[in-house]
Amino acid sequence: MIRLFKILVPTSVVALLIFEIVISIGSYVAAMYLLFVPEYDPYIFLFEDNGLWHIVAVGAVIILTIYFNDLYTQVRVWHKVELLQQLCSAIGMAFLSQAFISYINRGWTIPKWLMIEGSAIALAALFAGRMLFSSTIRTAVGAQRVLFLGRSPIVFQVASHLAEHPELGFRPLGFLDEPSGTAGPETSLPLLGCTADLVRVAAEQKPNQIVVGMSERRERMPAYELLELRFSGIRIDEIAALYEITFSRVCAREIRPSQLIFTENLGPSSHSVLLQTVYSKMIASLALIIATPIMVLVALAVKVTSPGPVLFRQRRVGLNEKTFVVYKFRSMYQDAEVRTGPVWATRNDPRITPLGSWLRKLRLDELPQLFNVLRGDMSMVGPRPERPEFVQVLNAQIPYYRQRHCVMPGITGWAQINYKYGDTIEDTIMKLEYDLYYIKHVSIWLDLFIMFHTIKTMLTVRGAQ
Repeated sequence: MIRLFKILVPTSVVALLIFEIVISIGSYVAAMYLLFVPEYDPYIFLFEDNGLWHIVAVGAVIILTIYFNDLYTQVRVWHKVELLQQLCSAIGMAFLSQAFISYINRGWTIPKWLMIEGSAIALAALFAGRMLFSSTIRTAVGAQRVLFLGRSPIVFQVASHLAEHPELGFRPLGFLDEPSGTAGPETSLPLLGCTADLVRVAAEQKPNQIVVGMSERRERMPAYELLELRFSGIRIDEIAALYEITFSRVCAREIRPSQLIFTENLGPSSHSVLLQTVYSKMIASLALIIATPIMVLVALAVKVTSPGPVLFRQRRVGLNEKTFVVYKFRSMYQDAEVRTGPVWATRNDPRITPLGSWLRKLRLDELPQLFNVLRGDMSMVGPRPERPEFVQVLNAQIPYYRQRHCVMPGITGWAQINYKYGDTIEDTIMKLEYDLYYIKHVSIWLDLFIMFHTIKTMLTVRGAQ
């Protein structure tokens, strides 16, 4: 695993990305040399006429489209036809980009014959490369061999995910636990023995890592055996640590106060808070300038399609649990909560107008929150600000929920790009796990990644409820 932008990324996925960048650019360079068009000298075109930079721009469009199609999240090939369609859309976007550039300056485009031949080579090479990667990833060398000690539900959740995603670089071997009279969850993870067999099983299976996930540890955890194995070079971790690596969120069910107290660099420093405030206001100012025409059109559409004010004002809980007024374009009917009172939004919410549904999917309803950023109520990135009525209930029902208010709320955030807008306590706990991960790893690099991913969410119409 490689840490990029404060996020652990599988080494195999990074290698795949580099490989496909080389293919996307190299296919057009190869076509240049293979076709031997008399009026185009390859060296002069590539290096003296800046043709190589034009090809790099085409390759960048292809890679971005592949990323927008989630092909670096779901790297295994489940359906060949679907993969081919997604790769064709990437090549199609490259053609569209060239057509758009030609309206600006034809000198920035590459010749039509090179675009056609290079795209054909790129499509074939990308498809073949993906198929090869998907077929060999399970047998690739270098995967961490993981032995689980215990049978908590989280153990099976993590092991199942690792088995389905071999690109993460972990190979679950099995688990050890004492015989139980109660039936455990159904799992394909084999039981290799009881706790007393730890040393013997470790010698047979040769794990690189032992993960402790025992539901009850008092007088049951083989501490001396684990210490002996640790000194032999085997890494020993708690299940919460592997859960965080696997899902990029903190396991709320396994958090103990001591873990948070002794965690290095938990939460933002005064320096990072000041830095986040500065670049959030700079980005918000620039975004307002760019988005003003869109905001005018949205305001007119809201006014025309349903009676009521254009802007929706609502009290939310921010930094250190101080309340503030958040601004949004109105996406609900006027007085939608007169009868029901404050309630969570739900799928197919009858309170939302037809236009409001699209505004939420495109996240255009949140554009007025840029003014909240300029006022200092919010930052560009952070946990979603919740309503005071809900915060009071959630603080009482969910441990550590109060801790999410130690950072400034944001227009977008780690939880927002990774999980849908929830309408249940279970959804709230899941989003809290992402929020705690963000608080634990907050940095400008993570913020930049979240903002870039938010653009992807908007362009692919994967908005929240």
